[in-house]
Amino acid sequence: MSSFRRVALALALGLPAAHVCFAQATGSSSNPPASSSQEGPQADQNQPAAAQNQGTMSVQARIRARREQRRLQAIKEVYSHLYEANVAMGYLRFLPGPNLQRVTYYAWDASFTRFYSQRLGATIDGRGYYGSPFVGLNFSSVTKPAISTYAVMGGPTYRFYMQPRFSISGRVLGGYALGNFSSDTNGFGSKALGLYSDGGAFAASAAVTGEYNLSPAIGLRLSPEYFFTGFGSTVQYSPGFTAGFVFRFGKQ
Repeated sequence: MSSFRRVALALALGLPAAHVCFAQATGSSSNPPASSSQEGPQADQNQPAAAQNQGTMSVQARIRARREQRRLQAIKEVYSHLYEANVAMGYLRFLPGPNLQRVTYYAWDASFTRFYSQRLGATIDGRGYYGSPFVGLNFSSVTKPAISTYAVMGGPTYRFYMQPRFSISGRVLGGYALGNFSSDTNGFGSKALGLYSDGGAFAASAAVTGEYNLSPAIGLRLSPEYFFTGFGSTVQYSPGFTAGFVFRFGKQ
């Protein structure tokens, strides 16, 4: 009888404890789905944001591509001309005699270029220089005779930088120069005044040319250069520049 009472007491105390354990197990098993349900909407919100970023990048790429296409088209419109004619004025510091100081030469310059691509062309150039060097006090009454030099040259021109509004190119020319140094010496001759003798010599020019385009067919040109001549069996290295207008016509 006493053993029956102990079993009944154990059952009475064990049932509530089992109920509590079962409730805790049920609650813990239901928690993970709840957490997963909270993460779902957040993931759904991240997907539209990523798609929006990709769309913005795609629009920017299309804008950049259109701009580059317009730039290339503008470059083609300017630099696809077949011919260029240049009319310019010039300035040069020239040595008129082996023992004289340099004289300022003022010049006219005309050139014509035939292009075989947007970058490479062949140029023919003609120019004339005029100045009055100081030859010092001497036995004659001539101290500043008028002299002149003329040159005809040809060579390649190459554009190595191009934009719709401006370009930079290089040019190397070679040819023939004719010096007139004695016509204003009152018959004393050029050698008596320390000038080079009249006659011909080689001529060469190396220039870097910058152009600013007013329109596809018209531009402003500035060409710093070194002009080389061979009068008096010596070489004259003369720094200077030409500046003027360039006119483009014809299509490649």
